[in-house]
Amino acid sequence: MQKNLLLVFVKNPELGKCKTRLAATIGDEKALTFYRNMLQHTKPIVEDVQADKQIHYSAYIDQDDIWPNDGDFSKQLQESGDLGDKMKAAFKAGFEAGYERVSIIGSDCYTITSTIINGAFRALESKDTVLGPSTDGGYYLVGMQHLIPEIFESKNWSTESVTPDTIKDFETQGKSYELLTALTDIDTEADLMTIPTAARNLLLSNK
Repeated sequence: MQKNLLLVFVKNPELGKCKTRLAATIGDEKALTFYRNMLQHTKPIVEDVQADKQIHYSAYIDQDDIWPNDGDFSKQLQESGDLGDKMKAAFKAGFEAGYERVSIIGSDCYTITSTIINGAFRALESKDTVLGPSTDGGYYLVGMQHLIPEIFESKNWSTESVTPDTIKDFETQGKSYELLTALTDIDTEADLMTIPTAARNLLLSNK
């Protein structure tokens, strides 16, 4: 067992149920294709992270998808409640299992790398927590070396207030933290246009 645990929150890739804000302008079919390809894009990044990995599914555990069922990987179902409830439960379970450092990412950030995630775990060797802010005011990564439940409570998820409110929680709780480079989560068509054209076309194509 590693000391580090990476939680990867994913949505089951079903038509009309993922990337809904993106689908509002490019359509459900293209949004689903994009999300499936983003999962494929994220997989090798996650595989190169020096941690045990848990894939947390939104609706059901898929034993036959792209994610491994052995080695450093395990599969879980997200708890009920809002995003904060789900993340708090996953972190709590990780620490109760004996991990010393736990971080979480989604599968919406095209520019995230294994180097960034490994760097987040290194930061947690000396900091209480680490945060990777996204350009829309949310975050693409949060990690901690012990559970800080307050950061998952009383948040307006998917709004620009999430990162500043989370940092305020760190400071109110007297926790040390490190901020990573700001990156873009791909939630809207405007976000999609930040990806280089050739890569964007590949992500929108049925390969």
